[in-house]
Amino acid sequence: MLLDVIERKPESGGGLSKPPVVFLHGLFGRARNFGFFQRRIGEFRRTLALDLRNHGDSPHGPADYPTMAEDVYETLKAHDAIPAVIVGHSMGGKTAMMLALRHPAAVERLLVADIAPGAGGFQQNHTLAAALAALPFPASLNRTEADALLSRVIPEADVRNLMLQNLRLGKNPGWTIGIHEIASAMPEIVGWPPVPQETNFTGRTLFVSGGKSRYIQPSNYPEMKHLFPHYHLETIPDAGHWLHAEKPMEFLSILEGFLNELAL
Repeated sequence: MLLDVIERKPESGGGLSKPPVVFLHGLFGRARNFGFFQRRIGEFRRTLALDLRNHGDSPHGPADYPTMAEDVYETLKAHDAIPAVIVGHSMGGKTAMMLALRHPAAVERLLVADIAPGAGGFQQNHTLAAALAALPFPASLNRTEADALLSRVIPEADVRNLMLQNLRLGKNPGWTIGIHEIASAMPEIVGWPPVPQETNFTGRTLFVSGGKSRYIQPSNYPEMKHLFPHYHLETIPDAGHWLHAEKPMEFLSILEGFLNELAL
C-alpha cells in the first residue's frame, strides 16, 4: 500500500546528498503532526512525513506491524527515499522498528520516541477505539458539537483535540480515518509480533523516553539490546508520552544531535 506523504526539501537544494528524514506518527495521529520538525529539519535535509494506513489521507485496511512496515518500505521506494533516517513515535515507533528489522538496508539510523519493542502501551486506547467506532453521528456537526460528542468517551481536552483532526464536519459527518479497522487491529497495535531469534538491526538506534511516561521500562532493556545492539536511551525529564508535542525544543535538540552524529 502506498501511503500519503508530505515532503519538504531545502530551498537552497543543499543537504540532498544525505539520507532523507522520515517521520512516522502515533496512533490517531497524522503526518502533519510533525510539521514543526519538518520545517526545522527541512531547512537542511529532505524530509518526508507519512500518514500510516488507516490514518490521515492514506488508504484503509487490516493492520499489523509487519504490514505497516511494508507500507512504509514500498512508499519510500516509490519516492526514491532509501536509505532514510526513520523517526517514529509510539505506534509509528513500533512500525519504524519493524521496518529496520525487516529491511535494515533501508534504514540509515533509527530514532524511536517513547515506545519499546514488545507488547505494551496504548492501554487507554484499547477500549477507546471501539468506543469511538460506536459513536452515533447526527445529520450535521460543527466543531463545538463534535467536541461535545467526543467528550462522551474522551474526558481529556488535549486528546479530544487530537481526535477532532480525524473528523469530517458539516453535513454527513463521520470519521476520515479507518476507525473500524483501527479498533479491529488494537490487539496487534498493543502487541508486538514474534521476531526470529537471529534478527537484529545493527545501525545507530536512539530511544527517547518521556520522564513522566511508563512506555519504556527497565524490563524492556534486554529486548532493546537484543534487537538493537547499538542502541542508546535518552530521557526528556518533564515530558509524558507525547514528548515531541509537550517539549518540542528539547526533542528537536535531541533529533538534530542524532542527525549530526557520525555513523558507527
